[in-house]
Amino acid sequence: MPYDIKLAAKIREYLNEIPKIKIEEKKMFRGITFMVNNKMCICVSGENLMCRFNPILQYELSTKLGFQPMIMKGKKLKGYCYVTPDGIKTKKNFEFWISTCLDFNKQAKAPKKDK
Repeated sequence: MPYDIKLAAKIREYLNEIPKIKIEEKKMFRGITFMVNNKMCICVSGENLMCRFNPILQYELSTKLGFQPMIMKGKKLKGYCYVTPDGIKTKKNFEFWISTCLDFNKQAKAPKKDK
C-alpha cells in the first residue's frame, strides 16, 4: 500500500515552518520517513503516522485516540507507535503527535555513521 501523500505533504509543510532544523526525507518502512537533524523523527506508513517518542511516555500515549503499538518480530517496540487517521484528524491532535516526536528528537541519539 502506498503511503498517504497528503499526510506527508502536511508534515513537510509543518516541519518547514520550524527554524533551525535540518529535514531530510527517506523512503523506508514502506513509506516516507522525515529525518530531523539526522535522526529518524516521524514517518508516514500507509495511511498511518509512525511516531518516535520518549519511551517513558509509552503508557500515557497508549491511551490517546488512534494509538497502535509498533510490533516487530512479535515484540512491541517501546518509543514507537502508529497513529491511525482518527488520531490525527484534528489540527490539535496532529500537532500533538508531531511536537511529541520533535521533543524526543532533541534528546535522541543520532545513528552511528558507517566507517
